[in-house]
Amino acid sequence: MKKLTLIIAVLFFAISGAVAQIHNPVKWTVASKKLNSKEAVIFIKATIQDGWHIYSQNIGENGPIPTSFTYPASKDYTLNGKTAEPKPATKYEEVFKMNVGYFNKEVVFQQKVKLNKGTATVKGSVEYQACDKTQCLPPTDYAFTVTIK
Repeated sequence: MKKLTLIIAVLFFAISGAVAQIHNPVKWTVASKKLNSKEAVIFIKATIQDGWHIYSQNIGENGPIPTSFTYPASKDYTLNGKTAEPKPATKYEEVFKMNVGYFNKEVVFQQKVKLNKGTATVKGSVEYQACDKTQCLPPTDYAFTVTIK
């Protein structure tokens, strides 16, 4: 009887693991380009799986969770303005009773930095929420590091 219970338990967990899927519809890559000895730009690219989207940084109050960027303070560089984004597509979302900006397929955000030295390592993170037509995943953080030479 114990063996039968053990076999059933193992089968249950094996089937549960096969059925449970972890959605990860957004892949991030980061690159940098030195503009001159005192300035650089960081490119933060999201590649978004078909059928999914992420939201713009500029979402009104009571809307979905916007994409947001944070950068810890550093003595090697200072941020030059806010993280820029291209013009998002917009649509009216009944759930929020408002027009919201979003990106699908891919989007490249850009952050300019002023360099205090010739090189710098920029660390940051992006918080975003991925949604499709039927669901929104919980907000996710992606931490990144890029070296400017």
